[in-house]
Amino acid sequence: MSTIGAYFRLARVGWVLVREGVVSALPTQDMPPSIGLLKSLVEPLARFRAKKQARSERLTRAVDRLGPSYVKIGQFLATRPDVVGVDWAVDLALLQDRMAFFPTQAAKAAVEASLGRPVTELYTSFSEPIAAASIAQVHPAEVTGKRVAVKVVRPGVRQRFANDIESMYLLARLQERFVRSSRRLRPIEVTRTLEQTTKMEMDLRLEAAALSEIAENTKEDPGFRVPQIDWERTGRDVITMEWIDGIKMNNVEALRAAGYDLEKLAEVLIQSFLRHTLRDGFFHADMHPGNLFVDPAGTIVAVDMGIVGRLGKKERRFLAEILFGFITRDYMRVAEVHFEAGYVPAHHDVAAFAQAIRAIGEPIHGQPAETISMARLLALLFEVTDLFEMQTRPELILLQKTMVVVEGVSRMLNPRFNMWKAAEPVVGQWIRDNLGPKRVVSDLKDGVKAAVKLAEALPEIATKTETLHKELVHMSQHGLRFDPQTAEAIGRAEARHTRSGRIALWIIALSLLYLVFAIG
Repeated sequence: MSTIGAYFRLARVGWVLVREGVVSALPTQDMPPSIGLLKSLVEPLARFRAKKQARSERLTRAVDRLGPSYVKIGQFLATRPDVVGVDWAVDLALLQDRMAFFPTQAAKAAVEASLGRPVTELYTSFSEPIAAASIAQVHPAEVTGKRVAVKVVRPGVRQRFANDIESMYLLARLQERFVRSSRRLRPIEVTRTLEQTTKMEMDLRLEAAALSEIAENTKEDPGFRVPQIDWERTGRDVITMEWIDGIKMNNVEALRAAGYDLEKLAEVLIQSFLRHTLRDGFFHADMHPGNLFVDPAGTIVAVDMGIVGRLGKKERRFLAEILFGFITRDYMRVAEVHFEAGYVPAHHDVAAFAQAIRAIGEPIHGQPAETISMARLLALLFEVTDLFEMQTRPELILLQKTMVVVEGVSRMLNPRFNMWKAAEPVVGQWIRDNLGPKRVVSDLKDGVKAAVKLAEALPEIATKTETLHKELVHMSQHGLRFDPQTAEAIGRAEARHTRSGRIALWIIALSLLYLVFAIG
């Protein structure tokens, strides 16, 4: 029955996208002819008003109609320009995560259920909400005379998202089955990543842990910090943190009027982001200007860390070498790093890939640094990844998206901002520390640790190997056998698959009838 519901929800999503003119704005190049035919058939069904609107406005209206889950889905897809294309990613990034407030009484009930204590005992005051997003809303409150911000999860949002993600999985399976070119992008894996990140974002204890970790990493960093967490008043559905009195970074005029050095703020922002990425391997992955404040001391304060990114030591090393290769115009080394990292399938030619990288890198060196658009650079990179069958790397896509956003905020503060010059002290120091003699020492230490762990695991490995050998010998002598429960389960799955196919056909037919009557 859940599959039937997913088909109905998917049909509704399709209808809303058609009516709001989103489908008519979809590109059909490199798609099967049947897709272009279907698009031409449904284009007349779009609202007359929608046909006159910009694509970003059509997306906003469609997502508003579909509900909170699709705001989050749209924002997630904005981080995946490899999947939706750079232009669509830019439009999706404009989706505003502003929703209607839910009642304060419901918020208090959620706080009490999560923390197991009355609100009156937890806070000396608890005010009406001041901001509401797709997953939670924020209330001003006080704790013994100190102002705090209380973020509370929206009631029912988990069940709503569970239903909507089921439809996304259905769409991903259909996409992989019928659109062969999309398999390289692994739509099912993309959907799984969306599900995982959103589930983590709905557990506010994890956001509190992220804030605590980045606070620890950045305690000595100049010009950047995050709010302090009140762990006593934090649970799965509620997080209580320091109230930030400051100016949002998207209010450039207010920052200028307050006397802040905008060029310095832009420099500190990009250096902080690169420091978190390269030094710590842990970064705030939602650094849009609405999540960045400047406090009275001139320090940048980042809030809302529901989405974070991590890079392992190898990924950080590859990233630094790729950046360094572009800067020094060593395109062969950039290409070699891609192959060493496994980003490009081994059957491709390194020299040919280096040629493609050169086509991206050379135009950069022919422009003033402040005119280079990171978004344009990434668009060219994604074209190359498609040409050379590069597999999607979610952690790198999230990093690239955040880098584009941070660069955009810096350029908003200073239109002539030179990202490469500002980044050089951080990137250069990291390269000196990690790609020189210190790297050898670090690798030796890691090798010794790995050898010790392997030695500790040898007895267990030997026991498992002996067991596996006995099972293989038994199978070779007696053949492969299923127990009755396994055979019965396979039969049920096959029957369910056949029945689901028949049901799907009926759902599609009923949906078409519904559309016909709705139009009439």
